[in-house]
Amino acid sequence: MSAAVLELRLATDEDTVALGRRLGSLLRAGDLVVLSGDVGAGKTTMTRGLAEGLGVRGPVTSPTFVIARVHPSLRGGPPLVHVDAYRVGSLAEVDDLDLDADAQEAVTVVEWGAGLVEDLTGQRLEVHLERPHGAAPAGGSGEVPVEPRSARLLAHGRRWAGVDLAAALTA
Repeated sequence: MSAAVLELRLATDEDTVALGRRLGSLLRAGDLVVLSGDVGAGKTTMTRGLAEGLGVRGPVTSPTFVIARVHPSLRGGPPLVHVDAYRVGSLAEVDDLDLDADAQEAVTVVEWGAGLVEDLTGQRLEVHLERPHGAAPAGGSGEVPVEPRSARLLAHGRRWAGVDLAAALTA
């Protein structure tokens, strides 16, 4: 089954959270969301919105050093398993996380998961976030992220076949 694609422009961090919130309200137990993008693209910001939409306990912060964090539901829905695969170097290390053990009872969101977690399920939503970089402010060095960022969503599998992401996420 081919993937459905949706591209959106996100002018601010608040827009990224709002998109996550709308998307989170669509998610259900067993869903896998794979987030990709450069450092600072908005993966954790998106996850904060997903958590709000799911109604799970926060705060949501990047689990870079703990690898995975579980956020229980506050309203009887599925928990959020938030994974940061930045430090995961192989498929064997992904397997060691036992993500598939909770996959059917939880919503699993994996930052930096592209190329590592797609085999957990054929039913997944990939969100690629891009944030352009510009010149450093006067007196600064390097480049700094600028707005707007963009989100490209690719829905894979039967789970998403009847979901009109454009209507649900751009309302």
